[in-house]
Amino acid sequence: MSPYLLAILLAWLAAQGAKYVTSIVRTGKLTDWRQLYISGGMPSAHSATMIAITTVIGLRDGFNSGLFGLAVMVSVIVMYDAMMVRRSSGAQGEALKALITELKSVIAAPKVVRGHQPTEVLIGALVGVAVGYIVFLATI
Repeated sequence: MSPYLLAILLAWLAAQGAKYVTSIVRTGKLTDWRQLYISGGMPSAHSATMIAITTVIGLRDGFNSGLFGLAVMVSVIVMYDAMMVRRSSGAQGEALKALITELKSVIAAPKVVRGHQPTEVLIGALVGVAVGYIVFLATI
């Protein structure tokens, strides 16, 4: 398997797996499978996957390569979006849902998707660096 794709897959599994384990510790229940695929929460799987592939690209193709520069830019956009745009739209969704409920409207309440707090994005990025480095070492 391509080390680039392996980094993405393992970073995603690490981040989503951490959410699942955290849920087990917090609730004591093994059945919250939703934690394996939900967006939002600690750590950010978006950040972990983007930084993992960016790390592998930097280590394999060079930190001066155009591909690494592109990967950094896309990573920054994804992490910014997770923190700012998705978090903001999630807060708006919660407010809209509360308003619909309060008014007893016939309009169906929207599904609300959470974004990320800056700490969740930072920890996700650190997971990504670790996974990317491990994948690099395992595939050289």
